[in-house]
Parts: sequence; structure tokens; C-alpha cells
Amino acid sequence: MTRSGTRPPPDMSPLESEMSRLGAQDAMEILGRSLAEVVRAAPLVPSRARVRFGCASIEVEWPQAETGGPGSPPVPDPVDAADGLREVRAPLVGTFYRAREPGARPFVEIGDEIEAGQQVAIVEAMKLMNPIVAEDAGRVVEILVGDGDPVEYGQSLLRLEQRAEE
Repeated sequence: MTRSGTRPPPDMSPLESEMSRLGAQDAMEILGRSLAEVVRAAPLVPSRARVRFGCASIEVEWPQAETGGPGSPPVPDPVDAADGLREVRAPLVGTFYRAREPGARPFVEIGDEIEAGQQVAIVEAMKLMNPIVAEDAGRVVEILVGDGDPVEYGQSLLRLEQRAEE
């Protein structure tokens, strides 16, 4: 039942039904608090944030890390000069996951050849799943973080051996 005493339509999703039950003011208050928590926990200030009421959505756009800006932490350098391996580093603080869900096949394993732009992991922050994407192509030679482990901004997650120039 909604606050007005009517039943939600039967084709409503559970989330839509719950949002309908809460009422617009309470739903927007919850969404606003959730957005504030996400922004507070992030290492960068978002370039845009949007909250929707219809089916309860929060959208946050982050500036391109390479551009940096006032108040932005420095972008971690992916090169480990000591041995020439490239590193994939955490772009935010959160929990590292190797697969989409428990029991699923990991995005990458040691020995896998990956392409630039390929998703290699997820970092969960404030219940948002953030894809971790490799900037470089190469072969995964080391996975430095365990599944479900907490990670810090700039922490090395994977090490890649670059492909020989073709």
C-alpha cells in the first residue's frame, strides 16, 4: 500500500513499489543522503551528479583523472620503472573484486592476454560497482590484491607485462 492507501500496480518492480510506498519526499531524502555518502567517499570531486525519483537512480560523472585539477589527488603512474612492468591501480578507495559476483569466473587470471580498455576487476565503493579497466594491453603477470580485500586510492592491483612492439 502507498501512503495514500492505494495498492501499487502489479507490474511494478520491487524497487518501484518500495519507492511508491515511501512517498516522494522520503525517497528523495534517501537518495540525496546516498549521493552525499558517495561523493564524500570518493577521491575526486564529481563533475556532475543527478538524482532521479522514477525507479530511484543516482548518476555521478567523474572528471577524467588525467586532467586532474585543483583539489584532485595526483594520478598514479602506471609504470614500475624497476622492471618495466605496467601496473593497474585503484582509481578510488573501496573493496576489490575479481569477478562480477561470487562464484563467477574472474575477469582475468595470471597469464591472460588483455587489451587496453578491457575490464579487469571491480572496486565497490558505497554500494556502487566501479569497473577497473586496463589502460594498456599486455599479459597479466601478477594479481596483487585478494578478492574482497579493501584497497586504497592509487594502490597497485595487477601487474602487466607489455607486449613487444609489432
